[in-house]
Amino acid sequence: MGAPVVLGIESSCDETGVGIVSGGRLLAHAVASSMDEHARFGGVVPEIAARAHLHAFNPVVREALDRAGLRIRDVDAVAVTTGPGLSGALQVGLAGAKTLAYAAGVPLYGVHHLAGHVAADTLEHGPLPDPCTVLIVSGGHTSLLLVRDLVRDPILHLGDTVDDAAGECFDKVARVLGLPYPGGPAIDRAARVGDPCAVAFPRPLTGPRDDPYAFSFSGLKTAAARWAERHRQSGEEIPVADGAASLQEAVADVLTRKALAACRAYEVRTLVVVGGVAANSRVRALAEERCAAAGVELRVPPLTLCTDNGAMIAAVGDLLVRAGARPAQLDLSIDPSAPLDHARLHPSPRPAAEPARRPGVPAGAQ
Repeated sequence: MGAPVVLGIESSCDETGVGIVSGGRLLAHAVASSMDEHARFGGVVPEIAARAHLHAFNPVVREALDRAGLRIRDVDAVAVTTGPGLSGALQVGLAGAKTLAYAAGVPLYGVHHLAGHVAADTLEHGPLPDPCTVLIVSGGHTSLLLVRDLVRDPILHLGDTVDDAAGECFDKVARVLGLPYPGGPAIDRAARVGDPCAVAFPRPLTGPRDDPYAFSFSGLKTAAARWAERHRQSGEEIPVADGAASLQEAVADVLTRKALAACRAYEVRTLVVVGGVAANSRVRALAEERCAAAGVELRVPPLTLCTDNGAMIAAVGDLLVRAGARPAQLDLSIDPSAPLDHARLHPSPRPAAEPARRPGVPAGAQ
């Protein structure tokens, strides 16, 4: 008898994603994006996103199943993002997941969206080392984590953003520079012909008295906006390529500097970089350079698995099934602001024979 087949559903923002994973192997995934519908507004409109999920859900499920050569009766479990994310968008995905699980008579698992990003790497590189340092960088989240067993152990936050996330900074500065939405890819494209040393943008929270693992990109966003405004006020054309390259360099510098510092402090030999900003060319290149110099293994998912997708949710579901985790009930609900403490949202109580493991900490930290 083969490994269980898990179908994963992601609908936290503007992508409707469905993925199918079995025994740690990605069988197929499909994504429908409503990004073009949001572009004219300069950001995601929740109501438009929810309606787009309604229209895309069934076609994307069928596409993923067809690519895998499977039917719904071949699925052994369903996993779905239940938070964090846009409330209406999450509701659509959860309603669809409940329908599929009930119709197929299979268990249902609620999954944390960010844990899905972490699990996406396992589909390319295999099981995560225990422990590993994980840097999550996306439009709404920037976090530095210590991860042991992703689905059995609590997730230890080393640091999080105190204001804007890295991707949010890219989006807002791109608008100031007259670049299209989404800002991250637009910044990356413009930066290819720019000078990363042209503008001395600040490196937030990198001083000796700052929190070594916390992030802040609001001040960097403001610095970039003021730089662009000075050019406008003087009647000069904004050197967009240089501004984009310098901004990208500042973000990549801060992210990788703090991530490698955490690896050293916690004596971890593997850094995993995930999330939409992990697709940024300079973030990837600088992470490779600094990890190689420090003797740290770098793991980054392929570009198609960096942005939101159903494969990453199926990957968490697959790990939960193989770990013998208790499935959710059909009264499972969403949590739009769910903290990342565990990969499974609304988990059942642990059996007495399954003690929780305590995350590792560096010497003298407690």
